[in-house]
Amino acid sequence: MLLGTFPRTIDEKHRIAIPKRLRDAFQRDETATVIYVAPGTDGSLALYTEASFSKLAEQLAASPQTGQDVRAFSRLFYSQAQEIELDRQGRIRIPPELVELASLTKDVILVGVRDHLELWDRNRWQTYITEQQNNYDSLAENAFTNSARKD
Repeated sequence: MLLGTFPRTIDEKHRIAIPKRLRDAFQRDETATVIYVAPGTDGSLALYTEASFSKLAEQLAASPQTGQDVRAFSRLFYSQAQEIELDRQGRIRIPPELVELASLTKDVILVGVRDHLELWDRNRWQTYITEQQNNYDSLAENAFTNSARKD
């Protein structure tokens, strides 16, 4: 389970240090760690382990491929997703095109979201939190109501 909020900085080579607790969750073996970075929602980037990326791909594959939204999302998502590796210092390098897509500046935030991480520009994250926090109760009610309907 990936939880928490972690202020970070991105260097001039677009590298970001992943906190040890989060690195451990992404660790595939002792020599290599693969992370998938893809466009997220609300202006963020999403970082997935190999297992969580595969699960997401299976869910998307189960959707009707004839649906225009499914096709469009698949094209946008997979064409921009990239496999990256964790270096020996516990950093990842975000590809420049994804840095641009998410409008990342030097100050960023890593956010744990259950099975993946989100990478946000710090100012965009603060704006998002400010806007959404006032709706917390109604968001919770809707999230749990929708969850109960699926069961």
